[in-house]
Amino acid sequence: MTSLLICMALIPPLRLLAGRFHIMDQPGERKVHQDPVPAVGGIAFALGAFASILWWGPKDSTTLSVFLGGLIILGFGVWDDRANLGYRIKLLGQVVAALAVIIIGGVRFENIPFLLDAELPMWIGIPVTAFFLVAVSNAVNLTDGLDGLAGGLSFLTLCGIAYLAYLSNDSTVLLLTVPFLGGVLGFLRYNTYPARIFMGDGGSQLLGFIMGVLAILLTDSTSGPFSPALSLFLLGLPFLDTLGVAGQRLAEGRSPFIGDRKHLHHKLMRVGLSHYEAVMMIYAIQAGMVGLAYLLRWQSDTLIVPLYLILAGAVLTLFIAAGHGLIPIQAPQSARVRSNRWLSDVLSLSWLCDLPIRVLAAVVPLFLIASVFLPAYVPDDVGYMSIALFGIVLLGLSLLPRLAPYFVRGGLYMGSTFLLYVSDASWLKAVAPIPMTYHILFGAMAAMVLLSMRFDSQSRFQTTPLDYLMVCLAVIFPFLPEVHTEISAFGLFAVKLIVLFFSFELLLHAFSNRVKQLGLVSLWVLLGLAIRMWL
Repeated sequence: MTSLLICMALIPPLRLLAGRFHIMDQPGERKVHQDPVPAVGGIAFALGAFASILWWGPKDSTTLSVFLGGLIILGFGVWDDRANLGYRIKLLGQVVAALAVIIIGGVRFENIPFLLDAELPMWIGIPVTAFFLVAVSNAVNLTDGLDGLAGGLSFLTLCGIAYLAYLSNDSTVLLLTVPFLGGVLGFLRYNTYPARIFMGDGGSQLLGFIMGVLAILLTDSTSGPFSPALSLFLLGLPFLDTLGVAGQRLAEGRSPFIGDRKHLHHKLMRVGLSHYEAVMMIYAIQAGMVGLAYLLRWQSDTLIVPLYLILAGAVLTLFIAAGHGLIPIQAPQSARVRSNRWLSDVLSLSWLCDLPIRVLAAVVPLFLIASVFLPAYVPDDVGYMSIALFGIVLLGLSLLPRLAPYFVRGGLYMGSTFLLYVSDASWLKAVAPIPMTYHILFGAMAAMVLLSMRFDSQSRFQTTPLDYLMVCLAVIFPFLPEVHTEISAFGLFAVKLIVLFFSFELLLHAFSNRVKQLGLVSLWVLLGLAIRMWL
């Protein structure tokens, strides 16, 4: 939370300063955007993550080396964003950053796959580690071609690393990973299509570098049970995409270091996918790679390495075949026309457009009104905060009608959070049919939310790939194996809040003339919680 809040607080002022300091991503032949975009997102999430690590993280040589190496690669990256450096200077910065974590923090590969008991000599381990970190930094940098792409891929990888660190009780890796998760999440809110800010080379290289360092720490045989080969699956698509592009360029007799539009996201868009669809598909592939890393976490290298080589060989073959024209990469125009016509026919169904939002308009207020009677006990702190919020929302609705939607949002968001917090246990301890009905109700509400967001012809509430990513993670998280019961319960609580929050946004956009009615619902919830505290 520290990292997320700092990142989101820094982005607005950094956007204003980006033009003055010439940190802008200019349009070009290999770029998708048509206008200059501030490239300062990497600075924002880096400062948020570093501040959080320095405050909450362990104070040891590993943390110091990660902090120093990250600052070095971020500095060179921001310099590159301003001055468009040559590859030699960029490579120098990456090597210096890698040596900082290797020499100061002792972060390096110490084992060879298939020979876990044989220690890797330092004169081999240091250059191999430096090469690995430089390669990962550039791989993530090269995937930064669509809005939200590099940030979303990094977010999924960091989630996988954090979960495996949690399973192995590796607190150092966990406390270094979570701040970057928060920072990237805050950045993605501004970076999903259409992006208002880019992370720049400083941000993309930093993310690759940090993920490489964390993967090495996670798979260190002296502190955890995981094989170093597992890093290949954790890093996932960026590595495979870079391998495929380099192989295709070499097969065509060109330098692998000269940029072009041969990356996977370019190919998907040439097939006919939209920006949004291409990002979602790549997210799904990356999630699959991270999922494989989880499934293979206890397996030996005799399974991990051959499986990865098969995947890498398949990707390389597909890229080379596409480069020689053996695989069509342009969808027929007639197919895209038919697809668009079919989608238009679906969206024109009135019941699909109107029914879900009308169901939410009836069910959500009734659910909140009825839930006020449920809690057997309301803590004093919740009750007093509810009284204060009741007064603020009431004054806002009375004195500042133009700002009424903001006060209503605040009342609904905070009131529903308090209400779920104090009533969940009562729902689940009720007689047999009630808990099942409770879960079915939330499942139906979630379905109505998804239908409203996806098939709303009036575009009342625009969603982004980040919204779907967060919903999927919130739904999956409580059911992950080996998750502590209290954490699992917190995950279910988060799922319910997400469903309610999306419902509020949809209702406020769909029924702008009913803001006062929703305001009355929020006042009822807050006042009801205060009264229940005294009963």
